[in-house]
Amino acid sequence: MSEPIISVSGLRGIVGESLTPETAIRYVGAFAAQLPPGPLVVTRDGRTTGPMLADAVRAAAVAAGRDCIDGGIAATPTTGILVREFQAAGGVQISASHNPPPYNGLKLFSTAGRVIPADEGKLVVDRYHSREIPWAAYDQLGFVNTPADVTTAHLQKVLATVDVAAIRQRKFRVLLDANHGSGSILGRRLLEELGCTITLLGGTPDGRFAHPPEPTAENLVEVSAAVKQHDCDVGFCQDPDADRLALIDAAGRYIGEEYTPAICADHVLRHNPGPVVTNCSSSRMVEDLAEKYRVPFYRSAVGEANVCDEMIRREAVFGGEGNGGVIDPRVVYVRDSFVGMALVLDCLASRATTVAALVDDLPRYEIVKTKISLPPEKLKAGLLALEKEFVGAATDSLDGLRFDWPGKWLLVRASNTEPIVRAIAEAPTEFEAQKLCDTAGQVLRALL
Repeated sequence: MSEPIISVSGLRGIVGESLTPETAIRYVGAFAAQLPPGPLVVTRDGRTTGPMLADAVRAAAVAAGRDCIDGGIAATPTTGILVREFQAAGGVQISASHNPPPYNGLKLFSTAGRVIPADEGKLVVDRYHSREIPWAAYDQLGFVNTPADVTTAHLQKVLATVDVAAIRQRKFRVLLDANHGSGSILGRRLLEELGCTITLLGGTPDGRFAHPPEPTAENLVEVSAAVKQHDCDVGFCQDPDADRLALIDAAGRYIGEEYTPAICADHVLRHNPGPVVTNCSSSRMVEDLAEKYRVPFYRSAVGEANVCDEMIRREAVFGGEGNGGVIDPRVVYVRDSFVGMALVLDCLASRATTVAALVDDLPRYEIVKTKISLPPEKLKAGLLALEKEFVGAATDSLDGLRFDWPGKWLLVRASNTEPIVRAIAEAPTEFEAQKLCDTAGQVLRALL
């Protein structure tokens, strides 16, 4: 892997191979060159390679003539809040999200405090590849400033979305698995403010993950057991930069990430009906809830920036992605695990119920996700072949090709990083979903 993986909103790579200090400096220089006047916020998750990359990013900001606001270790949604609070021109979060320890990355924020949209991201990528970066003269360099407090503004915005007194009365017992990422810093403070008794796992943000960093069922077996062992009402599991949230119920049952935005959407729509948005690879649970509450539902292409674009366009009251990403415009247009935790606790308090009961009240579906090897030049023919195979289904080419039937769907889209396509299906049973993926695989492999 000699080149970093670059998307419209950032890059990631293996440190020392595809992600080097030179790569980070050039990329941040390209980003700074197109921003309006103002400082640049720099934050990082707890990864062991974060300090080195933070040094490079700060140097690039200063060399580009920008003052740098060094937020230290902070969650990705906190970065968005800091950009707005300090009226910064933009921000850089150093994180590889759920990727393994050898990886790190840079995520870019606009002056609006959200991940930069596609058109702005393309300009950064073009300048990065051109190497035409206007560095500042010796007497125009920026300075580094370190604020004393980087979490209070975020905390206050999250608390303003829930009934704090009602949550405190319940005295919830909560397990928070930050897994040595950045989530424990604000996570502990938030849960204490909400009157919770906390069992904290991985509370030191040093990047020395106690288990693989993606919050999936297979990676959280021991955490699930701990939720039951400590007699907790709920387990909250974050990824390293704390923008995703998975749930575990009191019995130690892994609820998963798809249910996080669904439970939160249900709670928001009960009190504030309005348009909602999810991406085209997320569970249709939120779509069903929109129908239940008689509010508009909109689907975006995959990617946080795309979801936020659609939310802003539709003036949505809530948005999310099936990876456990909850987006509440009252706080920030960024996936936010802290919003997710607060909304879940608010829902439990207001309805005097349990996580298991909340899940049982939702529409039940099963999702299957598969990968199919297919050269890029075969993709167009593959999608045409799928249309012939699934004749009669409603189709949507917003992102790849999606097929919809009553109660089930299939999405086939090319990977941005590998010569494969991803087939994702959802149906009332795992057997039906797997059959859709298997059929798609058979059709595509017939072209090889």
